[in-house]
Amino acid sequence: MDLDLTGKHALVCGASEGIGRAAALELAGMGADVTVLARREDALRAVVDALPRTHATQRHGFIAADANDAATLRTLLDAAASAHPFHILVNNGGGPPGGAAHTADAAAFLAAFQQHLIAAQTCVQALLPGMRTAGWGRIVNVISTSVREPIANLGVSNTIRGAVAAWAKTLSKELGGFNITVNNVLPGYTRTGRLHQILHDRSASTGKPQDEIAKTMLGTVPLARFAEPSEIANAIAFLASPAAGYISGVSLAVDGGRMQSI
Repeated sequence: MDLDLTGKHALVCGASEGIGRAAALELAGMGADVTVLARREDALRAVVDALPRTHATQRHGFIAADANDAATLRTLLDAAASAHPFHILVNNGGGPPGGAAHTADAAAFLAAFQQHLIAAQTCVQALLPGMRTAGWGRIVNVISTSVREPIANLGVSNTIRGAVAAWAKTLSKELGGFNITVNNVLPGYTRTGRLHQILHDRSASTGKPQDEIAKTMLGTVPLARFAEPSEIANAIAFLASPAAGYISGVSLAVDGGRMQSI
């Protein structure tokens, strides 16, 4: 199986921690040059320092940018892509705050749309010329199992994640002729800051201890444990590899078997 990414350049968004950081580590370990993107420069420097270097010419870097500022993001990405074209894009970012859909105001939907779909579109448009010139590209979006089964009390997230999934499926049809694949990874319950926030919010709203809430959540997972970020990263890295060259337009659940749908 060809998992070698030597000579490929990857951009990993939301890479300062959690799934994004784990994906950056995995891609670097497969030989890719990796640029990590997030808001906090200090955290990004630490990630770059931790990235493995499997060959002498491998180089890593970072872009400190706010996904909500599309104009500045595009300027920074254009400059980076001009200097060192990208072949792999991992769109990843923290989810919107919890709450019911019917009580969310318009600003919450607009903010989430900007942070996730518009930011992802900005990244694609900046990186696409390099992929087309190379005749090779991989776009992997980290979204949520909610695109198939909406999650209670995550109304804004359910809505926006579904929009990103539809956007990705559309892109897979438009870009396939350039040998560019577009896929989604749908993480289940994963040990990240997002999971800690969900446990905290549910505890605050119900008065139940977080341990009890976690036990209830795990009762719905056949593998009976939370995922580690590295396990989600493995799926991302596979879809970014040469071995996945004929897989496009799919949404791959990495959830320990939790979803009820086939």
